[in-house]
Amino acid sequence: MRALIVAVLAGMMMQGGAPALRTLDKGDQSNVDDAKQAVARTAAEWTALWNQHSPDRPRPGVDFSKDMVVGVFLGSRPTAGWVLEIVSAAPEGDAFVVRYRELAPPPGAVTAQVITSYHHIVAVPKFAGAVKFEKTTSP
Repeated sequence: MRALIVAVLAGMMMQGGAPALRTLDKGDQSNVDDAKQAVARTAAEWTALWNQHSPDRPRPGVDFSKDMVVGVFLGSRPTAGWVLEIVSAAPEGDAFVVRYRELAPPPGAVTAQVITSYHHIVAVPKFAGAVKFEKTTSP
């Protein structure tokens, strides 16, 4: 079954289409204070991650028979003005590679002096193998 899923996803990529990224949450306020990357493959893992991230808000629904959740958290920062975005997520060989970009405010920029915690959480097609996170400078 895994080989079939990898073949379908690889075929999509060769046709110019990449697996769909469905943003579940993105912003500058999270209760996750330390930088981390996360993977949730089950409803229980998703509940635990969401409760750490934003326990006072309703958790977005995910069909774990088809999807899994990946997220990147920058942790606490002393200013606004950061950019964090998961730009791609797809199988590559035996791993599922999640690429994200993180941009600091430009030098000399006027930014709000407020504690922020940027995050991007997405649902992606389920993958049973290892998940690797890579920071990239590409959009």
